[in-house]
Amino acid sequence: MNQRPEKIYGLIGFPLVHSFSQNFFNKKFEAEGIDARYINFEIPDIGDFMEVISENPDLCGLNVTIPYKEQVIPYMDEMDPDAAKIGAVNVIKFIRGKGDSLKFKGYNSDIIGFCDSLKPMLKPYHKKALVLGTGGAAKAVTQGLINLGVEPTYVSRTKREGVLTYDELTPEVMADHKVIVNTTPLGMYPHTDECPDIPYSMLTPEHLCYDLLYNPDVTLFMKKAREEGAEVKNGLEMLLLQAFAAWNIWNAR
Repeated sequence: MNQRPEKIYGLIGFPLVHSFSQNFFNKKFEAEGIDARYINFEIPDIGDFMEVISENPDLCGLNVTIPYKEQVIPYMDEMDPDAAKIGAVNVIKFIRGKGDSLKFKGYNSDIIGFCDSLKPMLKPYHKKALVLGTGGAAKAVTQGLINLGVEPTYVSRTKREGVLTYDELTPEVMADHKVIVNTTPLGMYPHTDECPDIPYSMLTPEHLCYDLLYNPDVTLFMKKAREEGAEVKNGLEMLLLQAFAAWNIWNAR
């Protein structure tokens, strides 16, 4: 009797010194008795993507991390609408057809994790948000806010059209934007004494301050916001929820 091959899932990126995904999924597989394994594929160039595919015929799905979330898009046969809007892919679903045909569909589970984590916290007065940073994570957060009916505005140190600078965060702007999301690395371990340069004294108990960072548990951004009575949350739940979302994407029929 032929035994079904072990399912393989994995992560592509460079470098992959510490992978939350690898530990999370392998513990999940062990705890739930799933015959699968999660492997880190550290590739120095996106041109090695197809080599990973050909050398691992039992691959059933991949996560994508820095610096390939955008570079992997040309390899996709299909894109989920949100991933297309964001312009970044961090989950690849393998769609196998007849014979050896294999197609790739790109998703962004960051947006799912963020929305699922933030939604229960939103109040009727949370109509506008400031998104600190303009990188890939900021794009996912911005699309997530739009999907939740919250109007986002980017904040950056560099002045450009449609983007506020930190110097432009007036009392009026702060009062109008009751959700503030930090997508920058400021405050991440070991640089725990850093935080985004927003006017914390203008925060109120109606403000919701969400930090995508989760190490440390309470960043300086969160600490200073909490001192003004604002509600705060770190990015750990988002991280877990985006991993759950990836598993659901890979296994959806």
